[in-house]
Amino acid sequence: MKKILFLTGTRADFGKIKSLISILENNQEFEVFVFVTGMHLQKEYGYTLIEIERCNFKNVYAFENHTDETTMDLTLAKTIEGFSAYCKIVQPDLIVIHGDRVETLAGAIVGSLNNILVAHIEGGELSGTVDELIRHSVTKLSHIHFVSNDEAAKRLLQMGEMQSSIFTIGSPDIDIMFSNNLPTIENVKQYYEIDFDEYAIVMFHPVTTEAEQMHQYAEDFVESLLKTNGNFVVIYPNNDLGSKYIIDAYQKIKDNSRFRIFPSLRFEYFLVLLKNAKFIIGNSSAGIREAPYYGIPTINIGTRQQNRTLNADIINVDYQKENILKALESVNSHKTFQVVNDFGKGESAKLFLNSLFSEQIWEINHQKEFKNINF
Repeated sequence: MKKILFLTGTRADFGKIKSLISILENNQEFEVFVFVTGMHLQKEYGYTLIEIERCNFKNVYAFENHTDETTMDLTLAKTIEGFSAYCKIVQPDLIVIHGDRVETLAGAIVGSLNNILVAHIEGGELSGTVDELIRHSVTKLSHIHFVSNDEAAKRLLQMGEMQSSIFTIGSPDIDIMFSNNLPTIENVKQYYEIDFDEYAIVMFHPVTTEAEQMHQYAEDFVESLLKTNGNFVVIYPNNDLGSKYIIDAYQKIKDNSRFRIFPSLRFEYFLVLLKNAKFIIGNSSAGIREAPYYGIPTINIGTRQQNRTLNADIINVDYQKENILKALESVNSHKTFQVVNDFGKGESAKLFLNSLFSEQIWEINHQKEFKNINF
């Protein structure tokens, strides 16, 4: 029996790996462990450890990596310390990490320096800010790569990764997006006490490389929303440097009847709200990834997603208030189309499981090799 250890630090990455954890939990060939840290244990962001516990996974371990300082390097150091100690207890055969968060980097460092195979979900993608540095650093520290599409796979080859270590499985959240087990919109609205007939979703995150400007960006963003007549379901930002400015700016709308503000939403419930929204506005990857799959328009603000795959139905604007307002005025007439197969067909968990059944994966050399490209 192989021991598989997943690491999750945010509501977003848990939504990405939930289907992968579940399919292994239901297979007798694997013993699954889930290391929960980061935003999941912060009450101001909804204490989403509760959502993980509701899944009834057999082995869930919570570790608080939050520090009094708001610097990512100290969070990284504390996460490495806690995750390393847990790995010594579990002694996993494989560590599975996702994306470009500082917790992801911690998992990759611990695995690679302790001679444990590391599998990275959704490497090879492009993003803005410090996330780009982390994602590509994690790639070089990982032995196995489960990528979303062929373009991501090509980037990994450019980075010197071996073809035999790359497996294209699509984006795992697509599995949940088109699941038959999602709740109805009526149940979701009742659960969260949302009484809007029509609404848009707001998800605005800090940009760590623009932390000094985030206060003004957040103020202008909220003022833009206030100048419209629409209803909005607002979800708190992640906990990166600068998030306090955004949360403080939301105080201006907390008593406004056109806004419902939540620290976090259950992933399946969020997907149902997104699917039924008029549009999504902010700078979340949900506007780049999930929204187009549902045919929902996106207003993408600023630089956070500047290098991500951008579809023709996404309105890209800068942080200027007047430009955000113009986008809000035009979004309802913006022509949308549904993305097909950019990030898989909703069978990522099955492809992930099949890969782990392959002897090829377990024979991958713990000693990384660099594959030269002949130009």
